[in-house]
Amino acid sequence: MKRIALFPGSFDPFTKGHEDIVLRGLRLFDEVVIGIGNNATKKRYFPLDVMKELIERTFADQPNLKVVTYDDLTAHTARELGARFLLRGLRNTTDFEYENGISQVNRYIYEEIETVFLITSPHLAPISSSIIRDLHRYGQGVDDFLPYSLKELNRLFQEE
Repeated sequence: MKRIALFPGSFDPFTKGHEDIVLRGLRLFDEVVIGIGNNATKKRYFPLDVMKELIERTFADQPNLKVVTYDDLTAHTARELGARFLLRGLRNTTDFEYENGISQVNRYIYEEIETVFLITSPHLAPISSSIIRDLHRYGQGVDDFLPYSLKELNRLFQEE
């Protein structure tokens, strides 16, 4: 049976920390699906279509990776995709506390699902999407934190 992992998140924006988890996940699983969830309680900073395109470009040379968007419970999406693993990154103990609860609920909904936690590489641990959004909003450079260029992000962002 093919080992498919869903890497879910809002990815607003997708960071080098996320990229690190995906690249490491590709060594563990036959296929990784990056699932950009649409969270009705959050207003996106970067448009969903822009982020999907940038992530697809970032991993264009990875045949065992795909990017999808979804508007459902993560466990339901994983089941629909045939994914029996959820891939999650942990930067610190706060992330663990949050992710542990979500993991338990996902397992309740879809008992065949296993959540696999990877510890973020130390040099990437301080990076968070919310910090990057704040930096970008106030004109600070963020290229060092993203696996794609700010010029490309801004161009696509302006087209929306």
